[in-house]
Amino acid sequence: MSSTAIIAILFVSAFVSGISVFFVKRDNTHLLKLILSFSGAYLFSITVLHLIPEVYHTHSTHAHTIGLFVLLGFILQLSLEQFSHGIEHGHIHHSGKSSIFPLGIMVSLCLHAVLEGMPLAAGHQGALTFGIALHHVPAAFALGSLLVNTALPRRNITILLAVFAAMTPLGYLISKAISSGGIGHIEQYFDRIMAVVIGIFLHISTTILFESGSADHHKFNRKKMVAVALGIAASLLNFVFDPHVH
Repeated sequence: MSSTAIIAILFVSAFVSGISVFFVKRDNTHLLKLILSFSGAYLFSITVLHLIPEVYHTHSTHAHTIGLFVLLGFILQLSLEQFSHGIEHGHIHHSGKSSIFPLGIMVSLCLHAVLEGMPLAAGHQGALTFGIALHHVPAAFALGSLLVNTALPRRNITILLAVFAAMTPLGYLISKAISSGGIGHIEQYFDRIMAVVIGIFLHISTTILFESGSADHHKFNRKKMVAVALGIAASLLNFVFDPHVH
């Protein structure tokens, strides 16, 4: 997949999902939860099947410390959520109109989005692009819902959503520059940067799987299990037919 296609898919999926809050009702979140369940299962499976084996195999010289950086990524995402309030999981906050701009939420979400784009330079671009783009659908919608409840004009909200949508492509471009040695000598730390991102992916995906639909009735939970099964099946198909694996 070309860099232009990756950037376009990541930007458009997040931006369109964000601005859709201007045109659709925000009180029915069942479809978003099903998308979350699918993307959570897909991201978890891709991380376990592709990213973890690759970072240990390709960068075996630091294999004994990789786990520490995975744990660091997990803790980093846990810390970011203290500011984002779980919007990256599609949590929509209905707190009424507010005149306060959610700066902490915006900054933490943008940092999270930049980090999510970094594994794309390491391979499996089609599989990861698809998973990240899906994951950003409910996250961008939740961010749009939050911004609509502020005193910001629609034009400013649209600009902020465009900034958020650009963060994951930015992370991809930064990671690509690092992996090719385009940013000084930082490429020697690429494996540990990837390990941090793996920890973030593990936290995000497992939190989604544990939370989405947990308080709903059994009928929705059955739909959730179907979405989870489809997400795992999609990642397994990618694993079987991925030329990088064989």
